[in-house]
Amino acid sequence: MICANNIALAYGKQVLFKDVNIMFKPGNCYGLIGANGAGKSTFLKILAKEIEPDAGDISVGPKERIAVLRQDHFAFDTHRVLDTVIMGHEKLYSIMAEREALYAKPDFSNEDGLRSGELEIEFEEMNGYDAESEAAVLLKNLGISENLHGRKMKELEGGEKVRVLLAQALFGNPDVLLLDEPTNNLDILSIAWLEDFLFRFKNTVIVVSQERPCGNIILEVEGLSKTIDGEKLLDNVSFTVNKKDKIAFMGNNSLAKTTLFQIIAGEMEPDNGSYRWGTTISHSYFPKEHQGYFNRNLNLIEWLLQFAPPKEGESFARTFLGRMLFSGEDALKTTDVLSGGEKVRCMLSRMMLAQSNALILDEPTNHLDLESITALNNSLIDFPEVVLFTSHDHEFVNTVVNRVIELTPTGIIDRLMTFEAYVESAEVAKTRELLVKKAA
Repeated sequence: MICANNIALAYGKQVLFKDVNIMFKPGNCYGLIGANGAGKSTFLKILAKEIEPDAGDISVGPKERIAVLRQDHFAFDTHRVLDTVIMGHEKLYSIMAEREALYAKPDFSNEDGLRSGELEIEFEEMNGYDAESEAAVLLKNLGISENLHGRKMKELEGGEKVRVLLAQALFGNPDVLLLDEPTNNLDILSIAWLEDFLFRFKNTVIVVSQERPCGNIILEVEGLSKTIDGEKLLDNVSFTVNKKDKIAFMGNNSLAKTTLFQIIAGEMEPDNGSYRWGTTISHSYFPKEHQGYFNRNLNLIEWLLQFAPPKEGESFARTFLGRMLFSGEDALKTTDVLSGGEKVRCMLSRMMLAQSNALILDEPTNHLDLESITALNNSLIDFPEVVLFTSHDHEFVNTVVNRVIELTPTGIIDRLMTFEAYVESAEVAKTRELLVKKAA
């Protein structure tokens, strides 16, 4: 995790950033977008602590390592290509260098022996014995042939150097990965490989890019099937979610809808099939059953701060809770006395703090009073990104959605239309009838 806290930066009279507060969470790939000159690359350099802002600071989790795609193509000219990649993990490379220097000494002393033992332990913990093979695989996947791995960087062409520096950034599973235009000088196959790498990367990625790794894919679902306790809930379900889709999932089997949401939220494995979130998509999930989030006996301020940026405190929590209709002393309520509707409002607060660009909500209107339903309704209407949800509140559904996907035992019905139009469509009714006959 990496956080920007009250960042401000100006060059003369040109203000690039003012009071920027944002938290980038693990498991997500974020894309920085904006017009040329808006400061995207500068902001990456601030996150990398290469530029000092006029105000504010950058904080990262304890012992977390930041890796950056270097822009100086000549900085490593005297080094071997393989060594340049491994230098992406500075601590590992320094241990390797010290270790090699010790073993090369003609007068190896007892002190050297003790030190080498310490280094061997650290080296093994960092998977140092696999470093060269990992670096070689990265280089190969980025189009750097094996015969170049032992050469000096100065012997490479400009485009080849860019690929080596990209491999350097990707090397060693960094906790935070900062990439400025990573697709420059890559061919189609390398771009596809990079996209897949970032999709599978489990930590935090922040990207400036005009190409596909910056988020043309929202969600692709292919052939998902799932059987639970002998009941087939999902059978070869496939669909693609596009930008700005707000999709209501319908169907008589509520467990099938919940199962689908659990799978795409990463909480359950399918029996068959796959799903793929876009590389810059971060998603938040509102589960129908959420008691597990309230097992600890905390007051609401303490509960909310579990999901807030690390530097935030009681004042922030009280303000945020006030927006969610927990004002005054209500903020000191303990989670064990909350009503069902109050727990739903807490879970929605958690989702808001995540600042995700894709929301998955399973029956979010359950337990809410009219005032809370109206507030949620308006928030989802105004939300500019992707929403996937289920609800039995037809008026709520009709005012939010622009697409409907209905799950049936023998297939799905997928239509780009309002809920009201979907319900009244004779074509949809006929398709549903054919699917029912197919099941019989």
